[in-house]
Amino acid sequence: MTYENAAETAEFIRSKYPYEISTAIVLGSGLGAFADEFENAVSIPFEEIPHFAKATVEGHSGRLVLGQLSGNHVAVQAGRFHYYEGYDMKDVVLPVRTFGVMRIRNLILTNAAGSLSTDMPQGSLMLITDHLNMMGTNPLLGPNEKRFGPRFPDMTETYDSEFQQIASEEAAAISHERFEKGIDERATVFLHRGVYCGLSGPTYETPAEIHMYRLLGADAVGMSTVPEAIVARHQGMRVLGISCITNLGAGMIEGPIDHSSVMETGARVAQVFKELLRRIIVRIG
Repeated sequence: MTYENAAETAEFIRSKYPYEISTAIVLGSGLGAFADEFENAVSIPFEEIPHFAKATVEGHSGRLVLGQLSGNHVAVQAGRFHYYEGYDMKDVVLPVRTFGVMRIRNLILTNAAGSLSTDMPQGSLMLITDHLNMMGTNPLLGPNEKRFGPRFPDMTETYDSEFQQIASEEAAAISHERFEKGIDERATVFLHRGVYCGLSGPTYETPAEIHMYRLLGADAVGMSTVPEAIVARHQGMRVLGISCITNLGAGMIEGPIDHSSVMETGARVAQVFKELLRRIIVRIG
């Protein structure tokens, strides 16, 4: 994937939606319904976008949605390409590369993740404060394209501290409003904070691996997000990451882990998650 590929993709998207977009969002498994919230939306299947791969995972609709949300022009990647699907890492990050070429400055990355703490149960949301790249590769390997960014990008603050503060404030506001309305407290938003560990997949982790990642300082594990965050920072974009906790790690509960539970949990928390994303976009837009 070259700069020219990303530029061609960006030009195609602009031809479909010629407005300046402030924020892009990548939606994880089971969270695609957020893309239905927009006004004057334009929906483009991945298959129609030059150089885009095809989303093959259940729960990833495979479309780029462009539209307005509370007056802000946004782009939503409903579905993503995963390294475990057999794609080259450069294909995995092409959408984010394209957002950078389009001069979109804000990127929100969401995902479904497994919790490594019983204090962060299924159905929780976790604000990503940092990550561990345990995928065995890096999207910046190979010759550096200076038009994207520098050879050695700094990753000290991969996930923007101001955006984290905004997300925390809006989650607290939603929780307060739901409490005032007498809504079941199980639906109350409590935004945990933690370190996300990115793994290649596609197998779920073994109990021994979960133990190791906990010792390394991880709070949640997943199979995405890290490559996108790296290339976004390479291009100078501001990044916010939020995980939807869909299960506890292997060995922390009895029984196997399966993708259907991931989908079910994503659907269960979708309404609260959508409201949180909407408020964050208004604040950062």
